Amino acid sequence: MEEKKDILILAIESSCDETAAAVVKNGREVLSNVISSQIALHTLYGGVVPEIASRKHIENINGVILQALEDANVTLKDLSAIGVTYGPGLVGALLVGVAEAKAISYAAKLPLVGVHHIEGHIAANYIEDKELTPPFVCLVVSGGHTHLVVVKDYDCYEIIGRTRDDAAGEAFDKVARAIGLGYPGGPKIDKAAREGNPEAIHFPRAKVADAPYDFSFSGVKSAVLNYLNGCKMKGEPIIEADVAASFQRAVCEVLVSHAVQAVKDYHLPKLALAGGVASNSELRRLMKEACEREGIAFYYPSPGLCTDNAAMIGAAAYYEYQKGTRHGLDLNAVPNLKLLER
Repeated sequence: MEEKKDILILAIESSCDETAAAVVKNGREVLSNVISSQIALHTLYGGVVPEIASRKHIENINGVILQALEDANVTLKDLSAIGVTYGPGLVGALLVGVAEAKAISYAAKLPLVGVHHIEGHIAANYIEDKELTPPFVCLVVSGGHTHLVVVKDYDCYEIIGRTRDDAAGEAFDKVARAIGLGYPGGPKIDKAAREGNPEAIHFPRAKVADAPYDFSFSGVKSAVLNYLNGCKMKGEPIIEADVAASFQRAVCEVLVSHAVQAVKDYHLPKLALAGGVASNSELRRLMKEACEREGIAFYYPSPGLCTDNAAMIGAAAYYEYQKGTRHGLDLNAVPNLKLLER
């Protein structure tokens, strides 16, 4: 019997402010995962500046790809395909990765597989837990997205809940800025909250009428801003750690309750986390406690696989490649790309 050939995918990710490349074997084994972060640069401006991000991607991408190939001890001739994020994200940043992937695909005569960024975040769980298989419910929480997704199969999704306004990560960034913690907001609030009392201030937990799985975080963000302004007007002291802890608890409790409810309603006793906010320690703790209480199997990627990286894109590209997805040299960046539901 002929031995099954390993599928090696070179993956490229440049949707925001990380230039990343990875080599992934058979969708689950990471041979290399190189990330060049721009956080220090964008911190000077209090957030990501799209034009600067694009220029930095151009400067870094060749070196990152060469490093990924070297770390994996492979050459272009060993590869089965090129995977690349083509949306959603910052259009200029996406274009750098897409152009690079198309150039390598053309020059090396390798199949090109475009990947949805959110599909990549979900696929990070396959790298972390080799036994995880669909179907399951996945809570995707990042700076730009808050989705509750039923993962029916490796390429089959149903979005059952989404944010009506701010994404969770966006709310973290805005509140961190208001408190004076700076950028990036998520890690700064997580750290500050450890010194604070999450019961000190009650901030609202929003529910969306007739949409039990949808989220709304603009209300809690506004409540924090109103609280801060009220303290300043009255001359009352602001305990930053308490504000951070109370805000974080309010957001995480909503995320947990919606996700657990979805698992119960859809009778899928497996719940996974994905996205940058999935590395939040309070969210992981509360979700783990809730899942243990309800008898739900809980999966979550290590922090390095939660934030933007190319290994997750390689995992998603593998399953797209296996089902026959191929893109031509007309593949373009799609900044508002929707997750394809089937």
